[in-house]
Amino acid sequence: MDAQKLHVAYQGVPGAYSEAAVAKACPNCETIPCDQFETAFQSVENRIADLAVLPIENSLGGSIHRNYDLLLRHSLHIIGEVQLPVHHCLLALPGVRPESIRRVISHPQALAQCEQTLTKLGLNAAREAFDDTAGAAEHIALNNLRDTAAIASTRAAELYGLEILANGIQDDSRNVTRFVVLARDPVNPEADRALKTSIVFALEKGTPALFKVLAAFAVRNINLTKIESRPYRSCPIRVAETVKRFEYVFYVDFEASMAEERGEEAMAELKEYISFFRVLGCYPMDIVTKSS
Repeated sequence: MDAQKLHVAYQGVPGAYSEAAVAKACPNCETIPCDQFETAFQSVENRIADLAVLPIENSLGGSIHRNYDLLLRHSLHIIGEVQLPVHHCLLALPGVRPESIRRVISHPQALAQCEQTLTKLGLNAAREAFDDTAGAAEHIALNNLRDTAAIASTRAAELYGLEILANGIQDDSRNVTRFVVLARDPVNPEADRALKTSIVFALEKGTPALFKVLAAFAVRNINLTKIESRPYRSCPIRVAETVKRFEYVFYVDFEASMAEERGEEAMAELKEYISFFRVLGCYPMDIVTKSS
């Protein structure tokens, strides 16, 4: 696809980390900011956008559960991934001193990623969740909030005229967010690149059969890079004899292609134990690079 003709949706406003992920995945594309994750899904489904780039997990804050649930609810395909080093800053209006800060606002993931550093800075400030990092910075600028700071990027500081009170405030420098690139149609990636496959399934006999599924990968030396469980909304509770068990769907990422023999064999064995199965995508792996 010609990147210059692509329209790519992301959640947030200009200056968001998702915007930076879009720039890495699709240089020179036209970006479409969306106020909610689901709006980005819908923009692709409704052909307003060609692709969406959305966060799925972070090395410090963990999984973005909302997007796992939306992957199951919608019918888009993962065609790529982007790993983006995240460098957080504490931002405030020009002239505001740290001791006057009474609130710190940002996306819940950003707040979690900076929790220890905020404590060490000694800020006597409440921490409040906001829809996205850059949106928090924009909110401070638009409303002239001199008692509030935001956790966001250096680009957000530049866009909204804020000063950087503290730089690099993430609790660990190995702070990386993984984004997935979503499209209406799947792709057939080239076999000469390292590939990853993402699937979701539910087990026929419930969670106790999970070890059999994992064995299907282990015996074929297929690396699992992610396993995530979410409530199975179509069948939330299973009664086995007199015991009620919560039921889950499982999201699994593994380093192999469905076209490989070992991948085919693993999927064939897995299907012996499942009641629901869907391939979310097979796509080239991204290798994270150091943040500048």
